[in-house]
Amino acid sequence: MQTFLTSEIPAFSGNDWLVCLLGIGTVFVGLIGVIIACAVLGAICKGLGKKTKTEDVKKAKIAPSPEVVSDEQIPDKEQFVAAVSAALAEYMGEDVNSFRIVSIKKI
Repeated sequence: MQTFLTSEIPAFSGNDWLVCLLGIGTVFVGLIGVIIACAVLGAICKGLGKKTKTEDVKKAKIAPSPEVVSDEQIPDKEQFVAAVSAALAEYMGEDVNSFRIVSIKKI
């Protein structure tokens, strides 16, 4: 291991500075290249995304809204309550007998 006194520190020559500047310049040129590549690819993807979205919207058909069902229109209310309780039991991950439905109200 070399030790230098303050007066013996070797100075950078012109060639050493050139190497440092070329290294830093190469890094910045590379970063600018990455930024340009990201901007170009982003513009390409954005252009492709717009075309598919507008085509999908044009092809999609608007579904008719379902009819509102009142309590009087449900032919078999017990079967409806059984279906709702089975769906709730599956969603909650519990047994159907572990809870009791007191009332069903339309929101």
